[in-house]
Amino acid sequence: MSVNKVILVGNVGKDPEVRYLDKGVAIARFPLATSESYKGRDGERVTATEWHNIVLWRGLAETAEKYVKKGSQLFIEGKIRNRSYDDKDGNKRYVTEIVADQMQMLGKRSDQGGDDSSDRQGDSSSQPSSGQANDAPASKSANYSDRSNNPAPEANVDDTFDSAGTSGDDDLPF
Repeated sequence: MSVNKVILVGNVGKDPEVRYLDKGVAIARFPLATSESYKGRDGERVTATEWHNIVLWRGLAETAEKYVKKGSQLFIEGKIRNRSYDDKDGNKRYVTEIVADQMQMLGKRSDQGGDDSSDRQGDSSSQPSSGQANDAPASKSANYSDRSNNPAPEANVDDTFDSAGTSGDDDLPF
């Protein structure tokens, strides 16, 4: 068995670059910064920042185009992909990317760029076109998923356990 799964929480380094391929398929690319702090040998606090190349496809890309801006804090879940290409001078270049299949916008809506989101609530025309967004109150986060590559939806823990935390299936051996 092998697993290729990445979970990142960080800040967007620049506005997403969105392109539309044949048949209207959207692809968005942007850098995401994650930071880690620790004490160095001299006792000083050191912050190390890593930059990750994020790639979003289809509905997630369209959502990012509308709502994600430089400085937005995001939760990204996806896979590591390595690819190579030849640059204009014929040199072989290697790129490591995170191909996201889930994105969650963190922080307050006013932190997500653009204007105050009071006009977003109750306005169905401003909803993400993927149809998979939770239009959360201003203090909550919004969750966006691209399930186009996953034919079977993931199980939701809230669906399999009742409010007491017990399973509804009585014939389990434990």
